[in-house]
Formats: sequence, structure tokens, C-alpha cells
Amino acid sequence: MSKQKTPYKMAATSKSSPALRKFRQDIPLYILALPGVIALLLFSYFPMAGIVLVFKDYNFRGGIFGSPWADPITKNFRFFFNNISTAMRSTGLTVMYNLLFFIIGTIFAVAIAIMLSEIKGKFFIKISQSLMFLPYFISWMVMGAILYAMLNVDSGLVNQILISIGKEPIDFYAKPKTWIAILTIVNTWQSCGYTSIIYYGVLTGIDSSLYEAAKVDGATKLQCIRKITIPLLRPTIIILFLLSIGNMLKGNLNMIIGLTNLNPVLFPTTDLIDVFVYRSGVRNGEMAFASAISLYQSIFGFLLVITANKIAGKFDKDSTLF
Repeated sequence: MSKQKTPYKMAATSKSSPALRKFRQDIPLYILALPGVIALLLFSYFPMAGIVLVFKDYNFRGGIFGSPWADPITKNFRFFFNNISTAMRSTGLTVMYNLLFFIIGTIFAVAIAIMLSEIKGKFFIKISQSLMFLPYFISWMVMGAILYAMLNVDSGLVNQILISIGKEPIDFYAKPKTWIAILTIVNTWQSCGYTSIIYYGVLTGIDSSLYEAAKVDGATKLQCIRKITIPLLRPTIIILFLLSIGNMLKGNLNMIIGLTNLNPVLFPTTDLIDVFVYRSGVRNGEMAFASAISLYQSIFGFLLVITANKIAGKFDKDSTLF
């Protein structure tokens, strides 16, 4: 004779069974996400334990956890902030370049996306996107060789043009201030094609009836861009800015090495935080010092993201990250 289930057991079974069924249905999705979760844990979360290196007097024999504690505990931070002028210069240059890269890059990327959206030929759009996307995959070392061939004082293309019109050649590699514009131009050329794809994808999703209604009302092409396209792109621009602001204190070390070969003459305008850490810490084996500055960058970037997100929320709540 079979046992009858009590009302309590029946209620418990009925409550848990939908969740269990849902879990079983989603097992393929969990398996699909498993490699990404493992990679995230291995390369993003587990390495956080190494933050203890910031407060250690690191040596290769003891390793991260076997090295003695630094005395004082803030020793690795003092190396950077003892020379306050260098610290402030590196911080200011890093923030300045990241702001320039984002502002100039966004202007060109949005302009390219708008121009592509106005073109009707699909074949031409695909060819154009492929050509604009190409610089994103060129290494900074190759770009540095191309740039040297253009700016070299002896045989560079730019100086040959200047000589041909009766002007004096310019030694770009001895003029630090010119590299603010050079780095901005090269970075924009390298990244704007990639970024424009994002904005172009947003534009393709805009309802065409908005433009048709505006044209019926007598709006010109420029007015449609100003009154419809730009406002609809604004949430995407804000989100990309919030995503980039976390790296506002991180300089592109590969770019500086590739384009300038760490030329000391150019340090007044190219000595970003990452460059300073590399030449002062990493090359000398000062891993604890390099980790301390990385922690400083991460904390400052986190605070910037929180602040910028709150400011963005006051203007447009739908454009915030959280």
C-alpha cells in the first residue's frame, strides 16, 4: 500500500519543482557560460589576492606572499609621491590625453557613422568599414615605423614637403609640445573606425519615420542631424564615456613605446603614469612599486566612475551604468 504525501510535503514539492525545472532547462546555458565564468575568476578575481604585494618589500626569493612587509607600510606609495611635481605631471598628462582621445575620437567616429548612414550603396559601406577598421589591427610598433618615416628630420615625408616649399625642416623628435597633437591624431586614426561601427549600429536602429516626418515639416539634412540623430546618439556617447572614464588614469604604454621609443627628450609631454611606472619600477624589478601605482589608478578610476555615473543620472537616468 503506497504512502500518501502529507500536505506539507506536497506544498514543498510544488514550490521547489518550478525552480528545479527551470534550472534543468537552463543547464545548457550554464555550461555555455562556464568557460567565460572560469576565465573571469582566473584572470580578474583570483589575481586580486596579489594586492598584498603593494604592502610588501618584494624580493624574488620570497615571492608575493613570502616577502617581508614593507616598513613603513606606505613605502611603495612614497616613491611615487615623494617627487610631487613628477607625480602631478604624470597624472595630469594621463587625464589630458584620455580626455583628448575620447572627445576628438568621438567627434570623428560620430561624423563617420552619420556619413555612412547617409550612403545608400551597401557594397560601398562594407568596403569603407573594412578600410576604416584596418588601422585598429596595426601594432603600435608598425605605426611607430610609419610615423618615423613621415616625421624624420633627415628624410621624413613631412620635412621633405616643407623643404620643397622653402621652409625649414622640423625636428619633431626634439619638440615635446608637438606630440600632444601627434599622439591625438594617431590615436584617433587608429580607433575612430572601430568606434564608428558602434554608432553606426545605433543609427541603423533609428526609426526612419522620424526623418520622413521632419522632411515633411521642411527640415534640412543638417537640422535632422542636429535635432534627431545627435540626441538619439547621446545615450550611447554617455555610456561609452562612463565605460572609458574608469581608465582615465591609465596610459597606453604600448603606444608611447611604439611611437616615441621612450625618447627622454619627449618626457615633458609623454611621461604618462604607466610610462613612469615602467621606466622607474618595472625595468628595475620594483614590482611592489608598480603594483602600488596600479592600485592608485584603480581606486581613482573607481571613484571617477561612481562620480560620473551620478552626474550622468541627473541629466538622463536611462544612460547610467547602474
